[in-house]
Amino acid sequence: MKASDIMTRKVIAVEPDASILQAIHLMLQNRISGLPVIDAAGKLVGILSEGDLLRRQEMGTQKRRARWVEFFMCGGRLANEYVHAASRKVHEIMTRDPLTIIEGTPVEEIVQLMERRRIRRLPVMRADAVVGIVTRANLVHALASLAIEAKPAALTDSGIREQLQKELDRQPWAPVALINIVVRNGVVQLWGTITDEAQRAALIVAAENIAGVRKVEDHLVWMDPMSGMVFAPPEYPAEAS
Repeated sequence: MKASDIMTRKVIAVEPDASILQAIHLMLQNRISGLPVIDAAGKLVGILSEGDLLRRQEMGTQKRRARWVEFFMCGGRLANEYVHAASRKVHEIMTRDPLTIIEGTPVEEIVQLMERRRIRRLPVMRADAVVGIVTRANLVHALASLAIEAKPAALTDSGIREQLQKELDRQPWAPVALINIVVRNGVVQLWGTITDEAQRAALIVAAENIAGVRKVEDHLVWMDPMSGMVFAPPEYPAEAS
């Protein structure tokens, strides 16, 4: 799956000389949290997001510091903060030179870019033209569609055990040598020892993801590797969705 498969093709944009109020109205009317900024020549020159509108004089949310703190701060930084708080034009507060992708960018790369750069949207380019935009919402919609399409046939008890064992063999966190799996009538029983409580949740999730599993019963014992103390499993079994 790539950008062209999930992007929003109707791009709602704003001009650099538009007022902040116009941009806010566009966001509210279209229920979006960011706007590409495109000039009269059709060139992408920036991105305006909700984050750019948080520190505003109108709301009294501009950054405030003690005078002695400001004395030691760079004058340029204080000036930039004033612009963000008091400006009236989009081009004065937008993020310039935004990161972009192309139609063929894989979804995996898109997710990595969003995580690494802490951004929520990526304009999709074809040469110098914006042909779409991918947001985190687009990724969630794609995930939902895949979940609806994925309807694997239920496995037999032996098939469930075999598939779960294969899945755990692939996971570096799984204490395979310490775990025993029993499956009866679609009920997975997890027996054995774990050395980290996080492994318990991960083992249950791995079992729940297998078609045909009706319930997961947790009989795992947690042993603290530092003290050697042993803790009993939770009282109630986990229900598979």
